[in-house]
Amino acid sequence: MTGEAEHKIAHGETLEDADAFAGLIRQGAALIGIDAGTKTFGLAISDLSGTIASPLETIRRSKFTKDVGRLKEIVEANEITGFVLGLPRNLDGTEGPRAQSTRALARNLNRIFPLPILLWDERLTTSQAERMLIEADQSRKRRSEVIDKLAATLILQGALDRLKC
Repeated sequence: MTGEAEHKIAHGETLEDADAFAGLIRQGAALIGIDAGTKTFGLAISDLSGTIASPLETIRRSKFTKDVGRLKEIVEANEITGFVLGLPRNLDGTEGPRAQSTRALARNLNRIFPLPILLWDERLTTSQAERMLIEADQSRKRRSEVIDKLAATLILQGALDRLKC
């Protein structure tokens, strides 16, 4: 890792450049995708080759320390090398309160985890996930149970596809 890369991680900065992120992650290790909502964290995980994203779980948000405790368990159990955090931009590309909240979450995660975080534009991923579940004839109850981790999967897969280019 370069001195600049170590500086970024050590000081809680996040990245929006996929190429810079690719230079910080360890090859042959998994990434976690996060769709951070107001009530839940949808999580997805990549395979070790960084090719396929799969839904992992949904964490119901409560206290930050408890939520991070569960995330720590997942990171340690799966030897995670980085996070891809969905950045909810408006359709016109501007950022509203949810995007600012996501940036704050990224700063807080980087204070706890010495891992790089890629902020990934997540416009329309929840809508896309909802459509996929409706097309699969999932009940409203079932959709509400899985939509966040499916959205996280779409976020992570988009980033993995870009990282492979």
